[in-house]
Amino acid sequence: MFDLTNAIYHDADKAREHLEAIHWPHGPFCPHCGNANPDRITKLAGKSTRPGVYKCNECRLPFSVTVGTVFERSKIPLHKWVLASHLYASSKKGMSAHQLHRMLGVTYKTAWFMAHRIREAMKEDVKSSGPLGGEGKTVEADETYIGKRETPRKLARGRIAKPTKSGKAGGAQKRIVVGLVERGGKSRMFHLNDANKATVRDVLVRNVSRDTTLYTDSSGLYTSTGEEYASHKTTNHSAGEYVRYEDGASIHSNTIENVFSVFKRGMVGVYQHCGEAHLHRYLAEFDFRYNRRAALKVSDAERAADLLRMARDKRLTYRRIGEAGHA
Repeated sequence: MFDLTNAIYHDADKAREHLEAIHWPHGPFCPHCGNANPDRITKLAGKSTRPGVYKCNECRLPFSVTVGTVFERSKIPLHKWVLASHLYASSKKGMSAHQLHRMLGVTYKTAWFMAHRIREAMKEDVKSSGPLGGEGKTVEADETYIGKRETPRKLARGRIAKPTKSGKAGGAQKRIVVGLVERGGKSRMFHLNDANKATVRDVLVRNVSRDTTLYTDSSGLYTSTGEEYASHKTTNHSAGEYVRYEDGASIHSNTIENVFSVFKRGMVGVYQHCGEAHLHRYLAEFDFRYNRRAALKVSDAERAADLLRMARDKRLTYRRIGEAGHA
């Protein structure tokens, strides 16, 4: 249960101790040289020294628990970072920077920067976590289209896709997201510049084990790639078929459709606008929460602790983010 009166959300020292307990369960270690020998690490306690600063007696460099994390060199009090992390970890459809700036009492520009740093921390390391699926497992794949492209997509012979008569973005003008979800497991969503057999195959073979049973709709994007997997089953949405049963198996792509549904509700109802250059971070945010959902017995507190833990070895400066894409 979320206890807003907890000192870690109001006291910078308590927030730092909370972060140290998460990142240093066996005592402090030097992020510069990796030294973890407690006899070779000294906690500095001078009057002019900031709280929580240590000195490594191996490399002679000072450090704190925030060094090497997305919180490094931030002038924002650490307890506000901890509270913001909990809010983003527990808000199923996200939280706008405007809402964050009102709740934390920081400027909108600061809240926007904090939100993007938190999303950077949410980003999973796909290489270390390995592929989805495997022998006896099922992965659903699908694509969806959202928002309007900031650069019109070129068609054959250099033609530019034109708006529809209503003035709304047609399919050729929308941003493309391909999603994968392992039944009972994790999801991964990717922003693609173009959706064709080659780009979709690249996403699949990089992220889904070949021993997997693959479920998709009848789109031609998956036909040839599906032959590379243990099994490929489809449903024909154009004929009104959204689920069918075969040999006791429920064949559908409704799970990934549900993932897209939550993502779109958040993007339209909460964020409303997202610069295309930042879309991959919003996808990482929604993947993070889905992969630690309540159905997997993960509590809000555990999800928030995971987010703080994943903040290590990631940096994101304001210059890298840029001014575009406020949401």
